[in-house]
Amino acid sequence: MSATPSTATPPKSAIVRKRSRAPRFFVVRAPLPKGASSWALALAFAMPLLVWAALSYLPFLWHPLVLIGDPGDTKHPGQYAYLATGQRVEREVFERRNAELAAAGKRLAQGERVNPVFLPPPHAVARAFYTGFTTPPLRPGEYWLHESLLQSCQVIFWGFFWSALIGIPLGISCGTFALCSRLVEPFIDFVRYMPAPVFGALAVAVLGLGDEPKITIIFIGTFFQMVLVVANTTRSVDPALLHAAQTLGASNRQLLMHVVIPAALPALYRDVRILIGWAWTYLVVAELIGEKSGLSSFLYQQQRYMNFDNVYAGIAIIGIIGLCTDQFLAMVGRLLFPWESGNNRLSRALKSFTRLFASQKRMPASVTTVL
Repeated sequence: MSATPSTATPPKSAIVRKRSRAPRFFVVRAPLPKGASSWALALAFAMPLLVWAALSYLPFLWHPLVLIGDPGDTKHPGQYAYLATGQRVEREVFERRNAELAAAGKRLAQGERVNPVFLPPPHAVARAFYTGFTTPPLRPGEYWLHESLLQSCQVIFWGFFWSALIGIPLGISCGTFALCSRLVEPFIDFVRYMPAPVFGALAVAVLGLGDEPKITIIFIGTFFQMVLVVANTTRSVDPALLHAAQTLGASNRQLLMHVVIPAALPALYRDVRILIGWAWTYLVVAELIGEKSGLSSFLYQQQRYMNFDNVYAGIAIIGIIGLCTDQFLAMVGRLLFPWESGNNRLSRALKSFTRLFASQKRMPASVTTVL
């Protein structure tokens, strides 16, 4: 009788050991180690900067143009005799001009390979960060860069403030009550597909040439999206929480104030962080409506003067402000919602302050008793 071959099952410890050798960087929904997370954050900014630096400083990668240092014999006629000192021409034009001069035995043109003027090197943009704040405007009456930046921040603040002040309560109502949803969301869904800049001419006609039309464009660009986003976030509240509160006899007002809003608040806070980024994307268009102002006016002027290093610096300033704002709000969110982040330092500080305040209130009474 032949024995049936048996398959050996590896011990459970070997299976665990085998799984532990799997790459830790591509595990689904698993956090990165602390060291790897820091390196990934640094590489997120270093990789684009390295690509930019390589394109700027390594001539063999791109550099499609030639900056003319010496046009050669300018008296010799030819199809490409228009070369002049300081001019950027295509490499093919430069080579053909030298071919014309070489055939006639004339002095050849000299130049160095460069990138187009719209791609300045990183060091030029870094220098523009400093000179942009220290160099006075070219014409009297124009604003300094820090004044333009302050104007842009004010437009963003007021446009988003009014959008959030109206849009968040309206979105919560739409996500909580079916009647509000049917009355409001169809029209909101219709208007949100209209580009906000198309209302620019109407805003100028109604509100004038000041900052009001710009604030209105920021409002339109974020309000209608905000209502729908907030409504969908509010609908994602766990129904079990509502059923438990109704079982305990909660009224509609209590359900809204003590169940729906507290449960949705962390997600609503994240929605606001995302929507602030949308407000910044409408800034350039908004500030070019009516009287040009703010960072958009600065960028427009520098583009006209071909100062693309200042243009890149202005664009980077918008990104830096947006990133810093988002990270600040994220830090505040970790303190405000410790049940999600596990950071309860704010609650401990508030409890300590409350105990200290209570002890100071009791101190005069105790002193009076002793006396």
